[in-house]
Amino acid sequence: QVQLVESGGGLVQAGGSLRLSCAASGRAFSRYAMGWFRQAPGKEREFVAHITRSGGSTYYADSVKGRFTISRDNAKNTVYLEMNGLTPEDTAVYYCAALSAAGAAVVRPESYIYWGQGTQVTVSS
Repeated sequence: QVQLVESGGGLVQAGGSLRLSCAASGRAFSRYAMGWFRQAPGKEREFVAHITRSGGSTYYADSVKGRFTISRDNAKNTVYLEMNGLTPEDTAVYYCAALSAAGAAVVRPESYIYWGQGTQVTVSS
């Protein structure tokens, strides 16, 4: 089992940047591809970014492509989400999650087996 804890959220002005971290417990972290999702009030949970187990491949939602960067450090059991050019539309609770199996649909929340508790990101205009 893997436990995930996000950090790094906060309040930032439009155009600003934040770096989210997701620390994983256990030795199995490198076995899991990881994803970031977000959920705004009244909306469904939305895919943001995905990274493979080795970190060699990444995939982004169109809404964040070119502004957000996902990365991981398997030695530190941590996955990151660097967010630049933030807009009020990026306001949400951000979650990291571990993909259940290779080949699962990475954009679907149902494909992820372990989730963190989330960290709030608020972007003011």
